[in-house]
Amino acid sequence: MPKITRPLRSVLYIPGSKPRALDKARTLACDAIIFDLEDAVTPEEKVSARETLAAALAEGGYGARYKVIRINGLDTEWGADDARAAAKMDADAILLPKVGSPADLDALAALVGDTPLWAMMETPMAMLNAGAIGAHPQLEAMVMGTNDLNKDLQTRTRADRLPLMTGLGLCVLAAKAHQIAIIDGVYNAFKDDDGLKVESDQGRDMGFDGKTLIHPAQLAVANAAFSPSEEEADLARRQIAAFEETEASGQGVAVVDGRIVENLHVATARETLAKLEAIQALQQE
Repeated sequence: MPKITRPLRSVLYIPGSKPRALDKARTLACDAIIFDLEDAVTPEEKVSARETLAAALAEGGYGARYKVIRINGLDTEWGADDARAAAKMDADAILLPKVGSPADLDALAALVGDTPLWAMMETPMAMLNAGAIGAHPQLEAMVMGTNDLNKDLQTRTRADRLPLMTGLGLCVLAAKAHQIAIIDGVYNAFKDDDGLKVESDQGRDMGFDGKTLIHPAQLAVANAAFSPSEEEADLARRQIAAFEETEASGQGVAVVDGRIVENLHVATARETLAKLEAIQALQQE
């Protein structure tokens, strides 16, 4: 399964049952949309939401935004029908909630064929099985479900997310080991930009590729947090230039801002500039 190389800084949940929200999403500055048939849809609307979402996706207009459909769990009365319907829709991947083991993804794959899969990582069992889940051949991305994980762990909510660090770290390690995308959980206080920035910066520092969001007002903060800054881009260019100059001369070692520049720093610098170029290309589409 080819891995995602495009930006996924901002991944916005949109209810699959709300035509106005589905229409507005066509204009929002998000890198990806999770069209939700699960938590954001009431039991009474579960069946009709499939038709509403299918019509919106068939109409198109979502541009370069990566389109993911979150279905209901396969242990619910709606899950299997959601999966079959989603596989026929114009979407890039299907997201399964409460994945606990690779067998859960196998069950979904049996319903949707070779459609790319995403996994909600939101239970203690998922944390313990993160490595095996990440190795699934159809898996493109993991999405942290921090609200559910908090509930199952019976933690207190803290700004530093200390009670979740073990689980978050295990999932980041699994994603990086298997070269799949890893998206951080939501920040519930959608009017608190300062708090969102702190949590987004923390996620970026940990290695997450982006953040799931519950409101369009959160987009700008997440996009900025998961984009290379001007300072990072400038340092990357200077590191590459210094290294190439030293390599060409065959003398000494490259030094930038008093720090030695080695192969691994140059590789990171090139990745930074490639990400910046991908973001700029996405903004032009």
